[in-house]
Amino acid sequence: MKIRTLLLALLAGLSFTPAQAEAESTVLVTGANRGIGLEYARQLAAKGYRVIGTARSPERAEELAAVADQVEQLDVADPASVAALAERLDGVSIDILINNAGIFDRRDETIDKVDFDVMAQTFAVNTMGPLRVTQALMPNLRAGERKVVIGMSSGLGSIEKSTGRWYSYRSSKTALNSVNKVLSQELADEGFIFTVLHPGWVQTDMGGSSATYTPQESVAGLVKVIEGLGPDDNGGFYDFQGQPIPW
Repeated sequence: MKIRTLLLALLAGLSFTPAQAEAESTVLVTGANRGIGLEYARQLAAKGYRVIGTARSPERAEELAAVADQVEQLDVADPASVAALAERLDGVSIDILINNAGIFDRRDETIDKVDFDVMAQTFAVNTMGPLRVTQALMPNLRAGERKVVIGMSSGLGSIEKSTGRWYSYRSSKTALNSVNKVLSQELADEGFIFTVLHPGWVQTDMGGSSATYTPQESVAGLVKVIEGLGPDDNGGFYDFQGQPIPW
């Protein structure tokens, strides 16, 4: 049993068993240097998972380094960075991939204010990034036991629930949902589970201080959902409480 893992479990107030540490499934979390990604790293490490966290600037990710087993440099929008990560992780099995890295330009986008450079960058990170990372790490995921891939989406990506505005962010998350759906269909026969999750409105740099939920509350629910996923959830879209969200 790892002392660090036990201490993290005690500090987080989470249940922990030696069997969990022995199993030590490997989880890779992108965008893990702050916010929801950092909280994923904390809670998963506390539960006994082996956590690989990525950040664009690992040298500034001190909090992540304190909880993760391994910190790797990654810019999901940079093909060379993604390829370099895959090379460094060659031969490492990954049980769960959490595509968490994302951006949100909070300017009020109306039809008269759409910034297409911002839209292109948002798609590069929020939509193409997760697909690029998933593609690059397919050998690692195929070698893993669970074969779970999570796309961190948003309720704003739901077409049915759309209330307008924020063209770039909304459409990038809707596209991410579509990408995950296609992946779920293509790779179902290999035992993969591709699911997109909505974390709720969370108090992070992205969500703002007036948001409804703390990162701790959101991620506790998200982890519970992820641990309970089965074949029937492949291709699903859920919130952090496990409730289905309409496409």
